Amino acid sequence: MYEVRLDHPADFDGWREAARRALALNVPPEELSFTVGEGPAGLFAEPLPDAPADAPGFSVPRSFPDLAVKLVCHADPERFAFAYRLLWRLQREKGLLEIAADPDIARAHEMEKAVRRDSHKMKAFLRFREVGTEEGRPVYIAWFEPFHHVVELTAPFFMRRFPGMIWTILTPQRSVHWDGAEMTFAPGADPSQKPAEDAVEALWLTYYRSIFNPARLKVKAMQAEMPKKYWHNLPEAVLIEPLIRGAEEASRRMIETAPTLPSLRHERAMERGEMARTAKVPAFNGFNKPPEDLDEAREQARHCKACPLWEPATQTVFGMGPADAPVIFVGEQPGDQEDLAGEPFIGPAGKVFDAALAAAGIDRAQAYVTNAVKHFKFEPRGKRRIHAKPNMGEIKVCRWWLEQERELIRPRLIVALGATAAASVLGHSVTIRDTRSRLIDLPDGATKLLVTVHPAYILRLPDPEAQRRETLAFEEDMGRVKAEVPEIALG
Repeated sequence: MYEVRLDHPADFDGWREAARRALALNVPPEELSFTVGEGPAGLFAEPLPDAPADAPGFSVPRSFPDLAVKLVCHADPERFAFAYRLLWRLQREKGLLEIAADPDIARAHEMEKAVRRDSHKMKAFLRFREVGTEEGRPVYIAWFEPFHHVVELTAPFFMRRFPGMIWTILTPQRSVHWDGAEMTFAPGADPSQKPAEDAVEALWLTYYRSIFNPARLKVKAMQAEMPKKYWHNLPEAVLIEPLIRGAEEASRRMIETAPTLPSLRHERAMERGEMARTAKVPAFNGFNKPPEDLDEAREQARHCKACPLWEPATQTVFGMGPADAPVIFVGEQPGDQEDLAGEPFIGPAGKVFDAALAAAGIDRAQAYVTNAVKHFKFEPRGKRRIHAKPNMGEIKVCRWWLEQERELIRPRLIVALGATAAASVLGHSVTIRDTRSRLIDLPDGATKLLVTVHPAYILRLPDPEAQRRETLAFEEDMGRVKAEVPEIALG
């Protein structure tokens, strides 16, 4: 019997190195045991020797390493041995991971699911408290009691979420500290180290109490998402049971004192009227004559008040590029940074756009870049301005400016970045799925349209692998642009 000692309860690196040695030595699962920390050695156990230099290599399915990470984070005392047994079987049973009915595979998926759920709960229910300052910066500590060994697995989320904070997360099994530059792990902490309430907690409890909606309370659904076993980690837990007890009476009072609101039918009729009003614009968009060149168009657009978007926006963001550009890139609308600078595609989506152009070998300076809507439509959220999608009335009003740009530039190709841009160019709604990457002949007979995604769509994808796939697909579309108008190639 061989014994492997691991440094901590979720020591995946130590397990992986030992598992590789054990496979190279052809050690069957029943002859290998794992011990965490400085526990007593087995009576007849001996250390696992080094693998021979000429030991053959081995391979595993691509999905197994991620599965193994989750398995060694589980609270099962036999998790390391079980993970090694799976690895041993994978060397002898190809396609094992696809056999859902296999007891080991079913058990592995249940363990993985439990670990992912516990990690999610840690992200949702962990609360930081301010405990002091360090070099003039506030220091935060949080106490959490996970059911599995998920600290190593979950800590990078908090590092990305709070990169500028100094924080420590204490749990009974493992602790982690982030100083703003480096993340370090330490042994578990004692409950006596749990931080007391801070100055913000009373405000947080007041806010939590004020947003509680008794009319929408579903106790079973709430406890399914936030089980009672997690309540002791939450400062607001002291309010939950009293709020539940008083929910019925509070709901009755809300119904009795509810204001009379207009019907949904009335609201929709008002919205349709507003869209119709904004769509009816005078000839030349309120100006005496159409512009003779791009400079005149840009100056006229600077004073455009054809729809309500002009008022909250900082300025009109008109297109930029040469007057004889062979291609026009059309986005949806300017974002926050574009609104402040007065230039299209310079924010985060613009960086994705520029990177795709560079990957395809396209010189942005040879193209004309604009948007379907020239003013930033947003909703204020505190000090931030959150992007709001323009409606069809606003798109129709601003389509006049896009038509002026097309008429003055006369490009051979228009690239619609997203569904809003495609609708503005075509005059009717289309789906990206049905039109992407195809060259579409426009009615003028001289211009083609290529529809692709908006770069912001790539930024919003939560999955890194999906982001990678969509980035490659977007770069391929930019390659089609270069093939259609090769004169915009770099140098």
